[in-house]
Amino acid sequence: MLNISVIIPVYNAAQFLEKSVQSALHFDEVKEILLIEDKSTDNSLEICEKLASGNSRIKLFQHHDKGNHGAGASRNLGIEKATGNFIAFLDADDYYLPNRFEADKEIFRDPAIDGVFGAIGVEYLTEKGRQEFQAKFKDIPLTTVNYPAEGEEVFRGLLSLTPKIFGTFFHLNALTIKKSAIEKYNLRFNENLRVHQDSDFNIKLSYFCHLKSGIIDKAVAIRGVHDNNRITKIIQYSPEYNERQFILWQSLYHWAVTNNLPSEYRKRIYLSFKSFDLSQQKGLRKYFNIVWEVIKNYEILRTRYRYNYYKS
Repeated sequence: MLNISVIIPVYNAAQFLEKSVQSALHFDEVKEILLIEDKSTDNSLEICEKLASGNSRIKLFQHHDKGNHGAGASRNLGIEKATGNFIAFLDADDYYLPNRFEADKEIFRDPAIDGVFGAIGVEYLTEKGRQEFQAKFKDIPLTTVNYPAEGEEVFRGLLSLTPKIFGTFFHLNALTIKKSAIEKYNLRFNENLRVHQDSDFNIKLSYFCHLKSGIIDKAVAIRGVHDNNRITKIIQYSPEYNERQFILWQSLYHWAVTNNLPSEYRKRIYLSFKSFDLSQQKGLRKYFNIVWEVIKNYEILRTRYRYNYYKS
């Protein structure tokens, strides 16, 4: 049987937290639930303390200074404190479905598999949240990939290097990973990224580790969409969106160079990074640099980020 540590970063999630925790307690495979409280301004800490005192499988941690450090740092603290052989993640306003670890139990029988990922669904908790989510993501019922894949195909798919469109994202809520694989490659969340730490982590994880898709045609967890979801507040291709994407791809490019990834991968990551770099420039300098970049790397016009070039 799997022995899983579920890591839940907690920040201002008082109204959702108990449901989230209860959904993880449902599974015998879950050895422990690590609540990483990140200096909430509501009564989340009080609820965490109540939950931890009432069940030995629930453990409460805060940062060394009891300050607010963000979701990435909170997940990193959870990884350090986890004692299970496997790690799973859950956002405090989301919850697992009964089939969450159904595929994992079978797939992990193969010792070559380091991690399994699946699909998540959506539940609209407020009308404003629904409107913002659908304005950005349309009425997409699942966050998932388009076809089963494993190994290097997953990494190539996330970089849009596969012949078929793989999809650009799988959610942490549907990822289970061996702790030994995380430790082997010293993988952690980039704490400088206040958003998109998950995308950064998933891409790096899929390069070093042998991941395999599990249940991708139906949800294994549910994302709760409400008024305070940060990711839906950012309008696509807005200056804020471009800036945050730039920081993400800058992080990935630095990682690709530092780890001397094969040239095909470094180039694709560079093109994505450069696209968002150019999107933040203005005036004649911007258009001069666009022309110069196209002369050097005409393939940049084929990336899914080419739209950014022409936004002022």
